Amino acid sequence: MPESADAVHSLSAKRQSTSIGKRPDALRAIECCEALLSPRGEVSGASLANRALAAYQSLNRSSLDAFFDFLVNEWSPDVENVRRSSDAYLDEPSSANLVRLQRAVESPRQELFRRLNLARNGTAALVEIRRCLLHGLNDHPAWTAIEADLTLLLRSWFNGGFLELRRIDMGTRTALLKKLMKYEAVHRIRGWQDLRRRLQADRRCFALFHPTLADEPLAFVELALTSELSSTAEPLLDEHSPVRDPSSSTCAIFYSISSCHEGLRGIPFGNILIRRVVEQLGAEFPRLKVFATLSPVPGFRQWLTAMAREKTRTSTDLVALAALLERPNWFEDAARVVELKKALVPLCAFYLLQVKRGQEPADPVARFHLGNGARLARLNWFGDPSDAGLQRSAGVTANYVYGLSELERNHQAYATHHTVRASRKLYGLARDAESYIIGGCPA
Repeated sequence: MPESADAVHSLSAKRQSTSIGKRPDALRAIECCEALLSPRGEVSGASLANRALAAYQSLNRSSLDAFFDFLVNEWSPDVENVRRSSDAYLDEPSSANLVRLQRAVESPRQELFRRLNLARNGTAALVEIRRCLLHGLNDHPAWTAIEADLTLLLRSWFNGGFLELRRIDMGTRTALLKKLMKYEAVHRIRGWQDLRRRLQADRRCFALFHPTLADEPLAFVELALTSELSSTAEPLLDEHSPVRDPSSSTCAIFYSISSCHEGLRGIPFGNILIRRVVEQLGAEFPRLKVFATLSPVPGFRQWLTAMAREKTRTSTDLVALAALLERPNWFEDAARVVELKKALVPLCAFYLLQVKRGQEPADPVARFHLGNGARLARLNWFGDPSDAGLQRSAGVTANYVYGLSELERNHQAYATHHTVRASRKLYGLARDAESYIIGGCPA
C-alpha cells in the first residue's frame, strides 16, 4: 500500500466530525476515493476509479465545496513527517534522505489523481476538475494546494512528447469541425462558409491532440499563406476572397491561436504548436521566408482607460483621447481617425514595450509570442476593425515575426533578462508617446 493510502486511512475516523459528515453524497465520494487508494485499488483500479469518479460527478455545488475542503484539510502532507524528513536531509543530504523527503511532501491527493486517471475518460474528468478548482480559487484560496497537485500531474501528462499535430480540413469529421467553431477565441467563425474558406488551399489550420483525448483539440492555430506581411485581418477573413496558389507564397501569417480547455490553462501548448507548424510548413513550402502573426493587443484599451482615470498622473490630452474612444462610431469620422492614429499607435507601442506586469509585458499576447522567441516587428492601424478588435485595442494589431535564425537567441534573452526584441521604429514611437503620460505608467 502506498504511504499516501496509509495517511488516508488514518484519517477515516475523523471524517464524521468534519463538514463533509453533513453531506452524505460527499462522504460517499470520499469513501470511494479511500477504497481506490487502498490495496484493492492496486488490483481493481479501473473499476474502483469508475465508481469514485461517478460519485464525485454526482456532487452538487455545496457538496463539491465540502469534498474539496476535505481534500485540503485531511489529505495534505503530514507536517511532522515533512519536518522530520527535512531535518534528516539537512543533517545528511544523502540520496536516501532526499527520496524520503520527496515522499513526505507528496500529498495523498496526487496518488488519488493518478488512480482516478484509470477510469473511463479519466483524463478528461481530471481536466474538468482543475477547471472547477480554478473557478473556485477566489472564494477558496486553500484549494490552491489541490490545484497545484493536479497541475503538476497534467503538465507531465501533456508534455510535448505525448502530443500529436494534425492538419484540420473539410475532410475532418463534422463533430471536430464544430468544436473548432466553438473554441475559436480571436476571430469568431460565422458559419460553415466562413470555416470552409479558412480551410482552403491557401489557408491552414493545425491542432494539437493528446492520445487520451483523441477527438478533443487542445489548441489550434489558423494561418494564411500570402505574398506579404499582412497588416489587416479583413482580407484573411473574407469568405469571398479568391483562393491563391499556396506554392507561390513567401509568408505564413498566423492570425488566430486558440486554447480549447480552461482546465489546461497555463500548460504551454502554444510554443509547441507554433514551432511544429513552422517546421511542417517550411518542409511543405520551401519558398516561405517569413513566419509572422497578425495579433490582437487585448489589454490596450483597458490600460488606456485606466491611465485616463489616473488624473493626477495623466495629461488632459490622454483623458480626452480615452473619452473620445467611448463615443459610438468614433471611427466613422475620417478627420478624427487621422488624428487618433497619430496618438494611438505610439501609445500602443508604449503599452507593449514599457507597461509591465512584474518584469514582463502587461499584454498577455505579447508575453506569449515574445516568450516563444518572436520579435515585435510592426503595429497596424485599424488592423482589426471588428467590434471585438475596436473594444480590445481601438483596432490596432501587431505583427510578431518568428525568424528561424533568431528564435533561440530571442527566447533566451527574454527568459533570462525579459528583453523585448522590437524594431527601432517601435521603440521610437514609444518614446513619442511619453508626452501623453505624466509620471510614467502605473505598475
